[in-house]
Amino acid sequence: MTKTILGTLGVFKYLFLALAVAVALFPLVWVFLSSFRTNAEILSGAIGLPSTFSFIGYRQALEISPIITYFFNSVIIAAFTTLFNVLFVAMAAYVFARFTFRGKNLLYVILSLSLIIPMTALIHPVYVIVHGMGLADTRTGLILVYTALNLPLSLLVLRTSFQSVPRGLEEAASVDGAGFVRTFFQIILPCNKAGLVCAAILAFLGSWNEFTFALILTTSHSARTLPLSFAYFTSQFSFNYTALFAAITMAVIPSIAVFAIFQERIVSSLTAGAMKE
Repeated sequence: MTKTILGTLGVFKYLFLALAVAVALFPLVWVFLSSFRTNAEILSGAIGLPSTFSFIGYRQALEISPIITYFFNSVIIAAFTTLFNVLFVAMAAYVFARFTFRGKNLLYVILSLSLIIPMTALIHPVYVIVHGMGLADTRTGLILVYTALNLPLSLLVLRTSFQSVPRGLEEAASVDGAGFVRTFFQIILPCNKAGLVCAAILAFLGSWNEFTFALILTTSHSARTLPLSFAYFTSQFSFNYTALFAAITMAVIPSIAVFAIFQERIVSSLTAGAMKE
């Protein structure tokens, strides 16, 4: 009787997982298939297979909007944002995880509370600061803004992951005469690869998919990012859904690929942090 119940529960578990996977994959598969359908097919029915698999939509997407330029802008901005965010925040997170100083908890709470600030509340002050620094409509301005926006989450992830590193490693390094800088870069960082990768992926995805500040702070092709290219496919009088879905497919593939490749490290880092807490 017990084995029968356990077997039934096992079946329901796998059915639930299969349903969750189907729900998660359906939008991606739908967008991908729609990129091969014509406008008439899309308007005649939202769900359906394309009559022929043609890359006309992808060619039109490249012709209608400067996707290539925006794509390379996104790559450069996301790469530098990730590098700066992880490099500088890792140092701060290590100090929060290992050292005690006056105002430590208060400062950490203030930085953590910034996670709950609505994005719309930051639009005006960020706009004023960036324009005041003369960095409007530049990739440098977006890099600085995205680095600051991703700082609280990276600090939270890295601080927790640093706490999971055994203190014995630092004590052994101190006995061998290693200073703070050498211990941090040669011992602590290599032992915390999972946390660093997790913070880097979250920062990359956050900057790659960001739309609001990219729209407000840029006006020319030289600095605009990939999410802004979607505006070229819709207007008041014309809609090219085939090209739009093709552009969406090209935009989401890099982020999905990055997450798929490093998902094990992300999950292991978050799990280790949860167990530590």
